[in-house]
Amino acid sequence: MEGPGPHAVNSVRPEGADAVAGRVRWDPTHSTWNGGMLATALILGPLTFTPAAFAIFLLSTGACLLLGHSVGFHRRTIHGSFQCPIWLEYLLAWFGTVTRMSGPHWMVRTHDLRDWAQRQPHCHPYLAHRTGMLRDAWWQMHCKIELERPPRFELGRIGRDPFYRFLERSWMVQQLPIALLLFWWGGIGFVVWGVCARIAISVHGHWFIGHLAHNRGPQS
Repeated sequence: MEGPGPHAVNSVRPEGADAVAGRVRWDPTHSTWNGGMLATALILGPLTFTPAAFAIFLLSTGACLLLGHSVGFHRRTIHGSFQCPIWLEYLLAWFGTVTRMSGPHWMVRTHDLRDWAQRQPHCHPYLAHRTGMLRDAWWQMHCKIELERPPRFELGRIGRDPFYRFLERSWMVQQLPIALLLFWWGGIGFVVWGVCARIAISVHGHWFIGHLAHNRGPQS
């Protein structure tokens, strides 16, 4: 913990860290993946649309965001808000991974870095969504922040757990069995809507909500 207070973040060790000094750099891995999924959805989505494919999109997006990103990654892995059997924890972590924002270690580091930085007197605009919408979209989905003096991270059990390490290494590959199953079930349309469109809307929706939450309303 950062300290004994109730709002301390999970894994950040902030000694000597600076939340301001740093630069935003293009992240080729996430940029190519996110851009490729969006382009595929926009180009092939209208050509392969069927009511069944759209139903697959709705069901798979809801399952991944709710079970995986919200309950699995955010509430269980990051905040430890509830206890559950290890098999259920692993299942929820898998759903979180196939939501396709990244692997579990990356998600914890990203969440805790931003949470820590926003509690400092000042932080880099990247970490606070404090730029215009178009620049923030490019930064958040296609770039990464490289702080000159970043905090250290101690991921604890999930950093040592072989299953979490496997998910971290293979987060892209985890889409393959889903794509094969959907192709067998309903052809290329199911793959486009059940993988590409699902990933595109999840990534862009997650960014859009974050951007609005940091720039609209009472900010409390």
